[in-house]
Amino acid sequence: MVKVTYIEHDGKEHEIDGDDGLTVMEVAVKNSVPGIDADCGGACACATCHVYVDPSFSEKVGAPNDMEDSMLDFASDRRENSRLSCQIKLDAELEGLVVRLPKFQG
Repeated sequence: MVKVTYIEHDGKEHEIDGDDGLTVMEVAVKNSVPGIDADCGGACACATCHVYVDPSFSEKVGAPNDMEDSMLDFASDRRENSRLSCQIKLDAELEGLVVRLPKFQG
């Protein structure tokens, strides 16, 4: 299990344990975290699971691949630490991961 903290744009936190191998998006959807719509179901074909990765985890999470990078161009308020949560798989290295949700997804 990996603990992930989702922080809504208004500061409300959701601390959830997710299984190794699941994505940050899958854990959010299974636990009804507001702001993660995941309209495409995790196929990297939309940007409705957009999150901002806490800078302390940027290196561990890594950079988006080319397909994700293209999808992020459709995200409102893209930032340097923007990622699609469907593309971040949980493992022990990500224990304590913190992601923030954009205002437009709230």
